[in-house]
Amino acid sequence: MFPNAKASEMLTILATLDPASQAAGTATTGWISVANHHGLMASVQSGALGASATLDAKFQQALDSSGTGAKDITGKDNTNKAITQLTQAASGSNRQVLINLKPEELDTVNGFGFVRLSLTVGVAPSITSAQLIGVNPRYAPADSLNQAAVAQIV
Repeated sequence: MFPNAKASEMLTILATLDPASQAAGTATTGWISVANHHGLMASVQSGALGASATLDAKFQQALDSSGTGAKDITGKDNTNKAITQLTQAASGSNRQVLINLKPEELDTVNGFGFVRLSLTVGVAPSITSAQLIGVNPRYAPADSLNQAAVAQIV
């Protein structure tokens, strides 16, 4: 690590699912290459979950930025419990979840090198948001790799 580095030089906002009332269904980020960072992290936020609503989050992997061969990442998916499902009945409103991912957790032997974050709301519309964050850049200050929607770094 670099003790004098700013956090904005070590973390990159790669993709977001901006705060919204998400209808029951799935929302995903775009596909992001894992090549530029030593790690990735998803930050998922629930706002007010609708009556009996559920919220799941998972990472998926693909061969390219178009999503070719898309599949879940074992251990970072709903089946293998990347997160415990947030539910309205179990005080899942106004919570945050962090999911860590290392590039070596992808199926790199078969050429997978892109990821996306997937949020699924079940039953009722709910307030959600999420960020896909690059951690510890390999080649450049992280702030040079931010998505275009990052308006300011102070």
